[in-house]
Amino acid sequence: MKRFKEKTVVVTGADSHIGRATAIRFANEGANVILVGRSADILNQITERFPQDHTWIHTENFLTIACDIGVESQVQEMIKRVIDKFEKIDILVNNAAQTTQGDNGGVSTEQEHLAIDDYLSETLYVCQTAMPHLIQSKGNIINVPSFAACSSDQSAATSAATYDAALSGITDLTRTLASEHSADGVRVNAVTPSVTQSDVSDAIQNTDITDIQANIDELPDNSPLGRCATPSDIAAVITFLASDDASMITGTNLPVDGGVSTANR
Repeated sequence: MKRFKEKTVVVTGADSHIGRATAIRFANEGANVILVGRSADILNQITERFPQDHTWIHTENFLTIACDIGVESQVQEMIKRVIDKFEKIDILVNNAAQTTQGDNGGVSTEQEHLAIDDYLSETLYVCQTAMPHLIQSKGNIINVPSFAACSSDQSAATSAATYDAALSGITDLTRTLASEHSADGVRVNAVTPSVTQSDVSDAIQNTDITDIQANIDELPDNSPLGRCATPSDIAAVITFLASDDASMITGTNLPVDGGVSTANR
């Protein structure tokens, strides 16, 4: 089913696991897809998995853009390139991650707060820069909180508090933008992923061998559904919220965590 035929979709952080799955899902459903990320090589590799069935409206239905969303001039140029090629933006998926890491892996509380502020400012700026085009198309935004404070000596409690602060900020931003632009016909929602199977695999590659089995065993136990989400699970929810099937949903934050958020109440 081509739910997004003739739609133009911008996916930031497309070189991440979730971004990759989301870009491919939109492409398979007929969208013109713009992949935005830091690594041009990875973005180009992802497009090799795009469909080649000639069912799209245009002959070239994707664009890869290497962009640091923390640099306003690069964001402006990215949006300009999208409009120059496709003339519109229907959907913006904000999935670009912000990661902080201090000297020797240490991250101070002040660094964490500054990083969260930067992350929220960058997300807001991408939304604001794309907004005139989204108003014109009556489009929508999906924010995907992707924030990690990386530290070898940082406690799990501190990491969780940092993520919670970033998540709260994105949730508030999503609600504010939804309220401000509902009269313009623009919907704004957020999807909150849990730890994905890909995250577990990445963690295993960077974890002492004695801790690997504990990490594997612990994560599914925290989920009432008994498993970690996959990037494809997250992409399915993102595309749902971006579709006309969700035309009456705006200002919401939808957890995709196997029931973890309900179990912790």
